Amino acid sequence: MMAAIFFAAVLLLSVESTRVSGRQASNLQRNALPQVFQVDDIPHSLNVSSCPGYTLSGLEETRTGLTAHLNLAGAVCNAFGKDVGDLTLEVTYDSETRLHVNIFDTANSHFTVPESVVSLPSVPQTIHKNDSDLVFNYEPSPFAFWVTRRSEPDAQPLFDTRKSSLPMTPIPPVIATDNSTALDGFPIVFEDQYLQLTSALPLDANVYGLGEVVASSGFRRDAGTNGGTGTIQTMWARDDADPIDRNIYGSHPIYMEHRFDSSTHTSQSHGVFLYSASGSDILLLTPPSSNVSLIEYRLLGGTLDFYFFSGPSPQKVVEQYGELVGLPTWQPAFGFGFHLCRWGYLNLNDTKDQVVKMREANIPLEVMWNDIDLYHAFRDFTSDPVSFPAAEMKTFIDELHANYQHYIPIVDAAVAHQVNATDIYDPYTRGAELDVFIKNPNGTEYIGQVWPGYTVFPDWFAKDTQQYWTEALRNWSQSGIDFSGVWLDMNEASSFCEGSCGTDANLSNTSPPFLLPGDPGMPITDYPEGYNSTISGPSGNITVNGTLTFGADGSTSSSLSKRGIGAGRQTGINLNVPPYTIHNGFGPLSVHTIATNATHAGDFVELDVHNMWGLMEEKATHLALLKIQPKKRPFLISRSTFPSTGKWSGHWLGDNFSKWQYMYFSIQGVLQFQLFQIPMVGADTCGFQGNTDEELCNRWMQLSAFVPFYRNHNQRGALSQEPYRWDSVANATRTAIAVSSTCQGSVL
Repeated sequence: MMAAIFFAAVLLLSVESTRVSGRQASNLQRNALPQVFQVDDIPHSLNVSSCPGYTLSGLEETRTGLTAHLNLAGAVCNAFGKDVGDLTLEVTYDSETRLHVNIFDTANSHFTVPESVVSLPSVPQTIHKNDSDLVFNYEPSPFAFWVTRRSEPDAQPLFDTRKSSLPMTPIPPVIATDNSTALDGFPIVFEDQYLQLTSALPLDANVYGLGEVVASSGFRRDAGTNGGTGTIQTMWARDDADPIDRNIYGSHPIYMEHRFDSSTHTSQSHGVFLYSASGSDILLLTPPSSNVSLIEYRLLGGTLDFYFFSGPSPQKVVEQYGELVGLPTWQPAFGFGFHLCRWGYLNLNDTKDQVVKMREANIPLEVMWNDIDLYHAFRDFTSDPVSFPAAEMKTFIDELHANYQHYIPIVDAAVAHQVNATDIYDPYTRGAELDVFIKNPNGTEYIGQVWPGYTVFPDWFAKDTQQYWTEALRNWSQSGIDFSGVWLDMNEASSFCEGSCGTDANLSNTSPPFLLPGDPGMPITDYPEGYNSTISGPSGNITVNGTLTFGADGSTSSSLSKRGIGAGRQTGINLNVPPYTIHNGFGPLSVHTIATNATHAGDFVELDVHNMWGLMEEKATHLALLKIQPKKRPFLISRSTFPSTGKWSGHWLGDNFSKWQYMYFSIQGVLQFQLFQIPMVGADTCGFQGNTDEELCNRWMQLSAFVPFYRNHNQRGALSQEPYRWDSVANATRTAIAVSSTCQGSVL
């Protein structure tokens, strides 16, 4: 679903009025984002040039590596927070191909990813200090480290934090339009609100990964050479419709670097993974006249917990990363077939017609989907009693199963809040009874706003949330929606207002705060890309009198802009307004999502766990399906992802556009997620937003037949784009499916 297309309307909603007056809105804003911790009144320099770094002491060799103390090497700098004076260094040779370097506060007060969320391998029992291909090297004062290959000790290090290996500072903004890319210094900084670590890279390094992103540079990330500006990859899960060079749905702080040795004409790859859920910027830059490129990590919390993978081939790097975070789940065979969906199949008859017409066109259809049209009043775990009656839905799904076809419905992240005491909606009342929803700092329910109106959000840290989620899915299935899998959407998690906007509000108004695409007043009337109606007439056809119409308007490229400068508001102490602002595309981190000071069971705050919300929903849903359908492999497709998502779910590439550029972008998206160990991935074929045309849909249906997840899906109100709509697309689809099926069969 595409929430972000309405973001401008949502901003108007928050500024003017939605369901409350301007004065009430102001009160809600203050209530939504209160300060919950005492903020120390200390000045911040906002400059790391005076930060002293750390000195290593107390080094101890262990069976599997070493440990040491890191003490602040001079006076505190308090650049973006309070310096932490006492750190611990742990180095572990996990295997012959994996090295673990962890720098954390000795008091263990900083957030780390709980074992319950991501289960990593236990401490190795085998000693690999002497046979690992990776070697940890260090300087004690100021402390710096570098990682080399045992097989190539004199080669440029794979990772190198030494000041002597980095350019001289200060350096003016490397990206001229962004003052935050000024490089004041490269000390290791470890504060309560800000962490920084920088490594030298080969000039114009071949870096892949660091996502999720629709990167203008392609699969290979822009290092800031050869006309490039460099990369700022922000890790903050965000519901926005596939913007270019900005943070979007998932957070994956892993990269693979590929190096070519011109003297030996050989190449090797290695991987670097920062195991952190913190909101962060990762900068990949090349300062002017520098003989090296660099990567700099800037985190708003957490620890500096790095894993290095020796490869040496790209495939080995991916395999080694999977061994750490978890290998992908087995997929049911039907998941690799063709899937059909649309936001805008308004009733059961409309949905059934698609199945019939696909069969009449002799186009194999494995899975039929429904978007939020299925719901009653946009509420999760329901079906509309008029347009999608439960009994008739059961009959329809039974017919699909009889034809060896399958059915998948959507599940949105937010659960509708009960309107009043007479409102019977078990998914809310049962959740309230089990106390499984995220809260405000004062202990009341956090109430956001999504499709059904005011909503609550499951707290995956609460002890009964798994039980609650399993019950809700089981009850839905038994009511007639006998799904073969589940589509998890909006799980960044998305909210259309800032803060707990439903607190003390009138909950009875459940209409969306904006027009929906296709409604009167919001038609989708744009012609397909490259079409000029004044030249080619109003039909929108790909050819007129045998002449191709694409490009007749003189424009064949996307007009979407690249990254703008954003800001964030969060820290480990001041949860809402940090001294360092990451480049979140929406600016403040609480915009269009759950506020950063919302609280979870176990005293976690949203600031620390935000990037993991989607993963935790995926895990809970996967486990629920194993309970409900114990003899079947769970099939999930989710939007927001995090390291280890592949153990539980697949992914689609979000709310893309019906443009040739986005067909091209889908290739890098699929490749990104192979690196992230989430191989079941694909794009909304033919494009989700806007109007496609015959030629674009023809080529995209051919391309997507050869990616793991193959689904055609478009928005409400746009031109229909099912493959049977055009003879050429139908023929191309049949041919591509036949060829790809043969390829899959030979591989299997």
